[in-house]
Amino acid sequence: MADLTAPTTSGPRAAGAHEFDATKARSQGELVLRRFLRHKLAMTSLATLVLLIVMAYVGPVFWAFSYEDTSSGSYLAPSPDHPLGTTQVGKDLLALLMRGTQYSIQIGLLAALAATVLGVLLGALSGYLRGFVDSLVNRVVDLLLILPLIGVAAIVIRAISGAWFVVALTVAAFLWMQIARITRGETLSLSEREFVEAARASGAGTWRIILKHLVPNMVGSITVNATLTVATAVLTEAALSFLGLGVQIPDTSLGVIIGENYTQVMMRPWLFWAPFLVLVLISLTINFIGDGLRDAFDPRQTKVRA
Repeated sequence: MADLTAPTTSGPRAAGAHEFDATKARSQGELVLRRFLRHKLAMTSLATLVLLIVMAYVGPVFWAFSYEDTSSGSYLAPSPDHPLGTTQVGKDLLALLMRGTQYSIQIGLLAALAATVLGVLLGALSGYLRGFVDSLVNRVVDLLLILPLIGVAAIVIRAISGAWFVVALTVAAFLWMQIARITRGETLSLSEREFVEAARASGAGTWRIILKHLVPNMVGSITVNATLTVATAVLTEAALSFLGLGVQIPDTSLGVIIGENYTQVMMRPWLFWAPFLVLVLISLTINFIGDGLRDAFDPRQTKVRA
């Protein structure tokens, strides 16, 4: 006689249980990664940006001309030897473009990193402590927002140097305020949550709560804003260098190359449009990557399904 108390493995319920066991619960990170990988525009932009970076850093190893080489003729037209022609002083524009792209990307990354770290720490500290600290940080933000970037950059770069890292830190000093305000708003909300109250009751200090509990819960917005800040920093540096207030010769950047050749836009348009299009391409790809990250981190988005 069959044992009626023995569990059965047949029927719809068992099939459903088997299906549930076969589908492993995904972590939040896995869901974010799946959404991002399925964002076609973001993935196309990421591939394009990687190709630009490879061109900038690996290309000079295989290219016949150095960005410092002035042995070629002045204002040569594009040819197999010089696909983008040469500048007034006889430099190969393609070699110069690769070097300029390196500096522009380095400046954008360093400026975004410095601005993000400063903005997140001050914003989280302001939102968590409130009171006097909150008022002080807000007043500093208000003060910096009214200072002209061009005037401050001119003073700093003329007084110190026009090295690329000095330009990057100068740009970062004007980009952290927006990140601080966003972080402050999220901290004000998160600081009232149960896990923060529990950490406070267990004796955790201010910085431990900020770094171990608040910042990890804001990683989505921090990542998105840091990505978009890279694009802003690249464009800001290009504008400063175009005006002669950014990277100084003998260093170069896309802004410097554009500034040196904008007068040739009618006679020799390739000298202007080549660095200009690379600059626009870097900015667009980073912004589209940021849009993809925003959609991936936002659980309410419906554009890309996990």
